[in-house]
Amino acid sequence: MPSSSIGSKNTVKIFVLYLMRNINYPMDFVTINDIVMQNDYVMYLDFAESFHEMLDQDLIMQDGVSELGDPLYSVTRKGALVAEQLRSDIRASVLDKSLTCALRYLDFKKRNITLDCSWQHLADATYDVTFWIREEGKETLSVKINVDSEYRCQQIRRNFRERPEVMYRGIMALLCGKVDYLFDR
Repeated sequence: MPSSSIGSKNTVKIFVLYLMRNINYPMDFVTINDIVMQNDYVMYLDFAESFHEMLDQDLIMQDGVSELGDPLYSVTRKGALVAEQLRSDIRASVLDKSLTCALRYLDFKKRNITLDCSWQHLADATYDVTFWIREEGKETLSVKINVDSEYRCQQIRRNFRERPEVMYRGIMALLCGKVDYLFDR
């Protein structure tokens, strides 16, 4: 019985191969795990088991070592063929969203960008939602907003986790006055 919401272990393998193939450069196990875990489609245990099976099945291979001496892995020709031919087993929207999140994660990791979001339920039954973006340890964005419901609180948190770069650009556009369509004129 699969524990991952994406489906069976074979589907997990297709998902991992698709992401690795589209990123198209060798990565260590931890990085591959992190890109796979960006959404809640795959459980860690399913990923770990599938990863080792993919090595045994020659779908992925060790392709060098990192600066820290960790093995780097890439998709084999056979793995690329499996990913291409069987990707239709997974909804295209799931693959697109996951690849977008994986690429953003890798970009953020390279630039040492970290995200954080917290919330607090207040005595007046409202919620304070605070989120931050830090680059190289320097806070580049910090926003705190008070909202009237838990639903709105969760909606803000979800949108921030899924699209922090869009929220950042939107806030900058608002503050710089680049969004005339929002104002009544």
